[in-house]
Amino acid sequence: MIKIKTRFAPSPSGHLHLGGARTALFSWLFARSLGGAFVLRIEDTDLERSTQPAIEAIINSMNWLNLDWDEGPYFQLRRFDCYNAVIDTMLSNGTAYKCYCSKKKLDQLRASQMSRGEKPRYIGYCRDNRHDYHADNESYVVRFSNPKAGEVVFNDLIRGPIAFRNQELDDLIIRRTDGSPTYNFCVVVDDYKMGITHVIRGEDHINNTPRQINILKALGAPVPHYAHLSMILGDDGKKLSKRYGSVGVMQYREDGFLPEAMLNYLIRLGWSCGDQEIFSVDEMKRLFSLDAVSKSSSSFNIKKLLWLNHHYINHLSPEYIATHLVWHLEQQGIDTRTGPSLKDLVMLLGNRCKTLKEIAESCRYFYEDFSGFNVHAAKRYLKPMAIPSLQAVRAKLLALEEWTPASVREAIEKTAEELQIGMGKVGMQLRVAVTGAGHSPPLDVTVHAIGQARSLSRINVALKFIAQQAQSTSSVHED
Repeated sequence: MIKIKTRFAPSPSGHLHLGGARTALFSWLFARSLGGAFVLRIEDTDLERSTQPAIEAIINSMNWLNLDWDEGPYFQLRRFDCYNAVIDTMLSNGTAYKCYCSKKKLDQLRASQMSRGEKPRYIGYCRDNRHDYHADNESYVVRFSNPKAGEVVFNDLIRGPIAFRNQELDDLIIRRTDGSPTYNFCVVVDDYKMGITHVIRGEDHINNTPRQINILKALGAPVPHYAHLSMILGDDGKKLSKRYGSVGVMQYREDGFLPEAMLNYLIRLGWSCGDQEIFSVDEMKRLFSLDAVSKSSSSFNIKKLLWLNHHYINHLSPEYIATHLVWHLEQQGIDTRTGPSLKDLVMLLGNRCKTLKEIAESCRYFYEDFSGFNVHAAKRYLKPMAIPSLQAVRAKLLALEEWTPASVREAIEKTAEELQIGMGKVGMQLRVAVTGAGHSPPLDVTVHAIGQARSLSRINVALKFIAQQAQSTSSVHED
């Protein structure tokens, strides 16, 4: 049996977007599910649009998603000698020819065809007149001698049989006047030389497929199996925009998503396995097949992605989540050397936050004293009537010899009991005092994580704040 071999071959003209990441995932899974090999190939023949930052973004995205490759990354720009050697052989055996038609002549031909309502295509003048005399220094391109009759038929593994008439395909340029080979030709040679058995790519490449198949046949090369994935649309049914997810994969990392959530989300864009929604990577490898890939377009839904991310934050080990959280805390400039461990922080905030970025943005009060209270929370809870309960709970927290969530909870309960006020009232006043805001995880674990010394210090700050506010209000009334 021939060993399965797939490839992911992005053009480095920008970031790796959702569509490209899904193509990479499906190609990777197909190879992994069948014990095959996966190749990463950077198709950088477009010298004007290809950039080094884009190459780095693609590789970083693949690494973040844990989509490892068995060969590569290959770079087409470094393989020009290979492509040109094949072209020279084709010129010798007549499967390619030199075309000297000027741009002016081609533009006139195109305009004439369009005026007659015909599809613009090269009519093969130099193919039929190869013996015309041309000066040695006259510029030319090299064209492929595409068959003039018959059909190209291939069985798309997702869409079924697809046919193109050869007369609809013109003689493709395979080498430019500057000597550089063109994209469609490089793809063919690489797929051939690298032994690619299955090409999984976006539906925008369907029209390239018959041209590539004809070149492969001219080279006497085996034709791989093709599978073309449908587009990913926004939830409005339109092409993805930046608002609807057309951003680079690494932006999702910066926004606080986990690679496991991204992979789980991507595999469900056009593939299903019953009603199952959550898939581990091992399950994906075991269950994935092209037979279950839909022909229909998929819709991007940020709410679904957030739901998945929240699931993984709370179901993967806190220790693992903490390794991804570190970067986000560094971006926020939060020093975590004093305060709860990152594992404990994940357990504290995981249920409340849907992204790692949200955890990082929400956790500062665990590690640093804040400069002010939330205006709305302070206005509602840090009033003179809060002084007795804050003083009482401060005294009980100060007296604690054992600092645990249970002992903190008991101190709050006894304060409410002694003052004969609701636990909720005492709790909210204390919450605003120690966190600066009106929302936090359960108060006992929050106060415990902040620590005894910091909690007492912040209660003192809150009492001082209340006194200053009362004095200010009194001065206004006197005036």
